[in-house]
Amino acid sequence: MKLFANPRVIRRFIILMAFATFGMFSIWAIVNSYRNTPDGDHEVRQGDIFLGDKLYDDALERFDAALKVSPDHRGALMGRALVFLQNDHPIEAEAELTYLINYLTKSLEPDDRTGIGTLAAAYNNRGVLFDRLCRHKEALDDYISALKTDEGAVDGPGIVDKIIYGTPQPSTARTRAQYLYEKLPELTPGECLKLPEKDAEQRMYKPN
Repeated sequence: MKLFANPRVIRRFIILMAFATFGMFSIWAIVNSYRNTPDGDHEVRQGDIFLGDKLYDDALERFDAALKVSPDHRGALMGRALVFLQNDHPIEAEAELTYLINYLTKSLEPDDRTGIGTLAAAYNNRGVLFDRLCRHKEALDDYISALKTDEGAVDGPGIVDKIIYGTPQPSTARTRAQYLYEKLPELTPGECLKLPEKDAEQRMYKPN
């Protein structure tokens, strides 16, 4: 007990215990976070990072890994669709987005705001794909469906995205739908609406 009579020893002991407590709490928080994370979410987050870095093969592998542990994980399905969209695989992208739209339409609960936002994003992203393929009538239908489902989810990037992409007034589902609505009656069969500068401003969405 004489050891603890020394104030300097007591001070060191308190500091050591504080560090030990902090360390144990940090470990507990990390372990608890992994335990409470839904199956597939960790893999999807990894895939999102690879997708942002344009490492498409790595991103696809992570999204596939998520689907193995959580079939029909909507974040993984959307991630796969965006890999195909950005990597110029339109057939696969359309199949993935159509599957996701059909799956969400059948399974969504009315109060599932995240799922509703994902459905709106899926409609928007398929609209972008149809636009690129010059299937403008189908694109317009999908933009309208996105707006009806959840306009807030596809109302355009925030200020950070505007700075990153350098587009102060990026194209949104609403602006693109209005443009197509005005131009479609003027199109001749087989004509394609191509405005490179405006098309480059279109943004795809992937809710977290």
